[in-house]
Amino acid sequence: MSLASTHVHDLVGIGFGPSNLALAIALREHGGEPIDAVFFEKQPAFGWHRGMLIEGTTMQVSFLKDLVTMRNPASKYSFLHYLQDKGRLVDFINHKTMFPSRMEFHDYLEWAASSFTDEVEYGAEVVAVTPVTHDGTVEAFDVLVRAGGCADELTTRRTRNLVIAAGLEPFLPEGVVTEERVWHSEDLLDRLPTLRDPKRVIVVGAGQSAAEVTDHLHSTFSDTEVCAVFAKYGYTPADDSSFANRIFDPIAVDHFYEASEPVKGMLRDYHASTNYSVVDLDLIDELYRRHYQEKVQGVERLRIMNASRLVDVAKTPDGIRATVHFLPTGERTVLDADLLVYATGYRPGDPLTLLGEAGKYCDRLPEGGLRIERDYRVATSDEVRCGIYVQGATEHTHGITSTLLSNTAVRAGEIAESIALRKNQPSYALSR
Repeated sequence: MSLASTHVHDLVGIGFGPSNLALAIALREHGGEPIDAVFFEKQPAFGWHRGMLIEGTTMQVSFLKDLVTMRNPASKYSFLHYLQDKGRLVDFINHKTMFPSRMEFHDYLEWAASSFTDEVEYGAEVVAVTPVTHDGTVEAFDVLVRAGGCADELTTRRTRNLVIAAGLEPFLPEGVVTEERVWHSEDLLDRLPTLRDPKRVIVVGAGQSAAEVTDHLHSTFSDTEVCAVFAKYGYTPADDSSFANRIFDPIAVDHFYEASEPVKGMLRDYHASTNYSVVDLDLIDELYRRHYQEKVQGVERLRIMNASRLVDVAKTPDGIRATVHFLPTGERTVLDADLLVYATGYRPGDPLTLLGEAGKYCDRLPEGGLRIERDYRVATSDEVRCGIYVQGATEHTHGITSTLLSNTAVRAGEIAESIALRKNQPSYALSR
């Protein structure tokens, strides 16, 4: 099958969150021969964790780790350029903070994304990827896209490179399904207007999202009892100290990639407290202050059910009935509640679920994960000339920054450079 009969993109990006937005910028700024790219995003418009844009919450990463600055400090797509464009640069400087509100940073991302409306199709979901072969060689991929959420509106785009950045998927304990009275924290602000005068709500989880949800519900509903359930004795402070933050440095990706598997595991264990199931110390202190003050007043609306696990949830006519197991003694407490929120985090999706037949060409490591090269290209069998790149699901090969903003700008530049170099190879030119 020849490629000459149809238009072939240099790149098709699956998803258009911060990672592929940063890539779109890097492609525009790379300075070489233009790269023909198109991105497909199943959301109807740009959005990044909209359900958790709680008023007053701040970013946990410096504004300098935006979409571009770590790669190109002079970029017109930086957070500082955004502030200048919005007329708030001086005000932000006077604010004396490195950590903008989450709402403001989301506005920055939307501002940057607005420059790429010709390159991204929203409301477009990639449903299949099929290899295009010629003389036994995979020279391209056909990407089947469902437009507007309609099953009968299918189009096909052909590309020499795929970049999969489908984002994170909400994680729920086994057997849990969200419903009217059971939510995941990602939907908090979208669904909260439907909640009317709750008497009791339960929040499961011990990380930043769980603490923020607990704080927000307790502040929003002045007569509601909020029960925070987690297996630890207390929220663990996030380690954002200067030396520990070196795990997020670009050079740390090289170190991690070159390390042996035992060393990789050791580094992940040592530095889990920089990111996983941890909470900003200021928020911990505020929740404790509030919890203690209620004890003084004799009315405890904020119940910290630590060293505990939820062991049973059942529907009732008015809500849900949850059984909480106190781990040290085995004591069980039954709670009737109007709402149960699982703030149990996210997991990267498996890129192979999107690749279908193309997945058989991808190499796996002995531990089962995809073998991914340093430039974030999936290692494939010899008959594959085109590239499959992954953003996000690479922690096992590239380290803890894979799902975080810290290295997004640098990673996007590395992928853009890799695609540009491959475009100049003779084999790439022959397949045109």
